[in-house]
Amino acid sequence: MEQAPGSRPDARGGLPGCYRHPNRETGVRCTRCERPICPECMVSASVGFQCPECVRSGSGTGHAPDASTPRTIAGGTVAADPRLVTKVLIGLCLAAYLVQQVVGDSFTDRFQLIGRAIMPTLGTDHLEGVAEGQWYRLLTSMFLHLGYLHVLSNMLSLWWVGGPLEAALGRVRYLAVYLLSGLAGGALTYVLAAPNQGSVGASGAIFGVFGAFAVLVRRQRYDMRPVIALLVINLIITFGWSGIAWQAHVGGLVAGVLIGYGMLNAPRGRRALVQYGLCGVVLAAVVVMTLLRTAQLT
Repeated sequence: MEQAPGSRPDARGGLPGCYRHPNRETGVRCTRCERPICPECMVSASVGFQCPECVRSGSGTGHAPDASTPRTIAGGTVAADPRLVTKVLIGLCLAAYLVQQVVGDSFTDRFQLIGRAIMPTLGTDHLEGVAEGQWYRLLTSMFLHLGYLHVLSNMLSLWWVGGPLEAALGRVRYLAVYLLSGLAGGALTYVLAAPNQGSVGASGAIFGVFGAFAVLVRRQRYDMRPVIALLVINLIITFGWSGIAWQAHVGGLVAGVLIGYGMLNAPRGRRALVQYGLCGVVLAAVVVMTLLRTAQLT
C-alpha cells in the first residue's frame, strides 16, 4: 500500500498506530487532520484517504456534515461494531448445535443437506431431500454440525477470518459472501455427492470467507504467505480425511474468491452494479445446478 502524503514514522522509528485501533500500525494518514488510519478506517477521497470523523463533519468541504457517509474499502457503511454479523452467525450455529443435542437425530435429518433418500428417523416411508422440493436444506444445513470438535473448529475459523473480512466489506456485502458461498458449496455437493449422502456444516461458507479474505489480503498488499499456508492446510484436511464433503469446501472457496474479487475490485462508478450483479450470477448458478440435478434424480 502506498503512503499518503504526510505519512511518517513515529518517534520510536516504527509506524504509528491507527487513532481508532492503536494496535494496528499504518503508514497512511487522513489528508485533512493527518491522524493515522488503518485500512478499516480509510474512507477514499478525491485525493488520498480521510478518517471517518473528518468525513462525518465535512471538514473543509463546504458540505453539510451528513453529506458523506464513511465507507469501507468495498463501499459498505462503517459500523460501530464491525464484527456484529460474525457474532450473529456464530450464535446461530451454536444455538442450532444445542438444539441438535437436545432434540436428537430427527432434527438433524430434517434440516441436513440430502439429495434424495428415505429418512427412517423422521418416521415416514416416503422420500425426503432437495430433489423432493426441500430446497431449504441447502440453507439450513449450513448451520448444523456433527460433534463439538466440528462446530468448535468452524466457529474459531469464522471468528479469526470472518471478523476482519466483515470490517473490510461491511455487513451486507459480508453476509452476501457467507450465504452465497455456503449455497454454492451445498449446490456442488448436491450435484456431485451420492443422493443419499447427508451433509452438514458451515465449512462451505467459511471456505468462501477464506477465499474472499485472500483477495482482500492481496488487494491490500499484505503478506500472503500466512493465508496461503492456512488454505493449503485446510485443503489437505479436506482431501486427506474421509467423511468430509470436499464438494462443499471447493464450491464455497470458488464462490468466495469470485464474489470477493468483485466486491473489492469493482470500479467506483459502477460498484453496486458489479458487486450485486456478480452475486446474482452466483445465485443463478446455484439455482441452475440445483434444477439440473433435481431433474436427473427425479
